[in-house]
Amino acid sequence: MLLSSIPLFLGSLIIWLLTVAFDKNRVLLHYFTCFWGYLYIWIMPTWKLTVKGKEHFRKGKTYVIVSNHQSQLDILVSFGLFKPFKWVSKIEVFKVPLIGWNMSLNNYVKLRRGNRESIVKMMQDCSSHLKNGSSIFLFPEGTRSPTGQVKAFKPGAFTLALKEKVGILPIVINGSKDVLPKHSLALKGSHQISVEVLPEIPYEEIKSYSAEELAKHVESIIAQQVITHSSAE
Repeated sequence: MLLSSIPLFLGSLIIWLLTVAFDKNRVLLHYFTCFWGYLYIWIMPTWKLTVKGKEHFRKGKTYVIVSNHQSQLDILVSFGLFKPFKWVSKIEVFKVPLIGWNMSLNNYVKLRRGNRESIVKMMQDCSSHLKNGSSIFLFPEGTRSPTGQVKAFKPGAFTLALKEKVGILPIVINGSKDVLPKHSLALKGSHQISVEVLPEIPYEEIKSYSAEELAKHVESIIAQQVITHSSAE
């Protein structure tokens, strides 16, 4: 990954230089980043990724995208959607050479966990991206689930959707926990991984909810589709 990141970052830098003047949302650069991230899934012969429901991404529509979070691999498998959006990610990731630099070029959103000022700035940046036509992708659990069971969703993503009057696009990830469990860097075995985009929850259906009520509602919708969660019940 480190060796391949050198030429791939140079490719990102060239695309950024060629498109920064006219591609304000960095859409072309994001598509290249999707290729970069998905490449590591594609070259692993023991991993099979299935992506379903991409038709629920309507062209020209802006969403707050939310997903369950099972492992560090979730970011790579989500790139397999090849759809434009902005990640919200902890600020430490942006400091990683090459990969983090590319995230900055993409103008993804930084967050310092537990820092109130950073949270306020993150919400402001997300609002700006939504107003400019970029969807936002967040993991509302806040951190990876060590068991695969869906943890309680935090209200931030849903506060954002209600404030900016945009729909929620739920995504369900299954199988990534077994590939790369939390607190582990061991990649073992053959695995089936799936990413499924569920139908949009339009703003008109959620505008009467509070952020907390909406968080619980969407959490329930996603949890019903998570295999490890369902089997643990």
